[in-house]
Amino acid sequence: MASLLWSRGEPATDWAALDPLTERGSALQRLWRGFMTARSFVAAVLLLLQFVSQAIGQPVHWAAIALCCGYLASTLLSARFVRFQPPIRGFGVVWGVTVGIDLATFTALQLLQVGSINYTPLFALPVLMGAVLGTVTVGLGTTAAVTLLLLADAGWRWLQLPGDSTARFVQAALTGTGLFVVALLAHELSRRLAREEALALRGRSAAQMHAQVNDLVIETLSEGVLVIDADGRVHAANPAADAILGQGLASMPLPFTLGVLPAWRPLAAVADQTFTRRAAQTRELPVAQAQGAAREVRVRTRLTPATDRRADSLCVMFLQDLRELEARIRTEKLAAMGRMSAAVAHEIRNPLAAITQASALLAEDLTDPAHRRLTAMVEQNAQRLARIVDDVLDVARARQQRVLPLGEQLALDPTVRTIAEEWVRQTRRHGVLLMLEAGGSDVRFDIEHLRRILVNLLDNAARYAGERDGSIQLTTHRSAKGRAGLQVWSDGAPLEPAVQRHLFEPFFSSESRSSGLGLFLCRELCERHGATIGYERRAVSPTGPEGNAFFVSFAESEGRLTQ
Repeated sequence: MASLLWSRGEPATDWAALDPLTERGSALQRLWRGFMTARSFVAAVLLLLQFVSQAIGQPVHWAAIALCCGYLASTLLSARFVRFQPPIRGFGVVWGVTVGIDLATFTALQLLQVGSINYTPLFALPVLMGAVLGTVTVGLGTTAAVTLLLLADAGWRWLQLPGDSTARFVQAALTGTGLFVVALLAHELSRRLAREEALALRGRSAAQMHAQVNDLVIETLSEGVLVIDADGRVHAANPAADAILGQGLASMPLPFTLGVLPAWRPLAAVADQTFTRRAAQTRELPVAQAQGAAREVRVRTRLTPATDRRADSLCVMFLQDLRELEARIRTEKLAAMGRMSAAVAHEIRNPLAAITQASALLAEDLTDPAHRRLTAMVEQNAQRLARIVDDVLDVARARQQRVLPLGEQLALDPTVRTIAEEWVRQTRRHGVLLMLEAGGSDVRFDIEHLRRILVNLLDNAARYAGERDGSIQLTTHRSAKGRAGLQVWSDGAPLEPAVQRHLFEPFFSSESRSSGLGLFLCRELCERHGATIGYERRAVSPTGPEGNAFFVSFAESEGRLTQ
């Protein structure tokens, strides 16, 4: 199901290790490669220029050619083997084999002054390289070295030709001043580039973190979430949406058109209305399922704000299973009622005890058989009410585990037959089939508790089963390991997955008229005697129809049980 969500997950950057200088690393690495390429290109052009000068009739200057060949070789070797750790912090090896070689080569070519070629503009390359790739000290130091070299060249020319050399000194000074300005601007621009890149990387890391958190939140939401664009295409969904829609959403590649299935066209219409009216929408719609009856779904839509005029808003659709929502509300109400019922039941115990005692005392003085039968009925029903009160109090109290006395030894088949026949006579329900196949199996169980379990299971089966013979089947069996069990099967419709998840929870029921305590009490009574109870959609025979089966597996008949 993770494929239903946008996938993000690039490695995070350790920003704590970055400072204002080292954070420039990534940008300076790219600039370093650019400067290395530029140096090799300049070296190749200089060498080519020497041959062109020779071709147009200029005198051959073998020293300049050798110097250009050596410079080309040094640029290629430095680009291949020099390991650059930005920025250049001093006038060390890295500076010497790159900027230093450039200064030495260009100074030598300027001194050789082959023909009328002026090599002064080439000094801009080492100045830019020192200002961009190095610290401010390296950048200004390199520029100062270039300025001194230009002034030294002007002085050398003045010594050779003592004439008026004012223009040469002024030109050298102006060139040096311009190079200082260029160095300062280039250094500031490189720092700004590094800061902007660092901010962009930090923003990307934060965006990735928020996206991962959002994906996790969306994936774990109990509400279904769909993200739909203006064309009705779904770009994201979560597992809850797949469970609610029930049409194999997880197997569909994203993005896909929401109206591709007829069952989802009402949802597509709600999304279209959201975009048309530019307002949130709320609907309660039946959504057909791949299996079973349609599911009532509450649909809520919201539009995301458009941050860019060229980008449309997205419709975020929230889906809620209406039955689960109503069941949750009902459970909260019934839980409050249960607490009140426990308090009321606790108050009923004293009057019940007084009624029982008064009935017993009254029976001692009665001689008329009819009167004695009436007092016996009062006492019997008072005791029954007392047991019900005890059960309610047991449900309300979260009692700690304790050792329970063993129930009486019961022959399973005869006991089940007696209870089932009594239930049939009282309810006048026909079509109940008994198949008792656990002959000779004895279980340790309180007979009243077993009666309560069987009556609850049979009542549930009768509520949804048909009227034909065999629509309700009560069976007993003995497993290969010698463990006895019983099963109540009915031919009712399949239970919704949401109902199945909460079957044995207190105060949960798919019907508003039910208290939701029946199956919970069955589970509590089973656990009290070491038995287990469960539900499964199954067939009673390989060729028979499927139905709803509630099964009880009893504990071994020896030993003591704990709850």
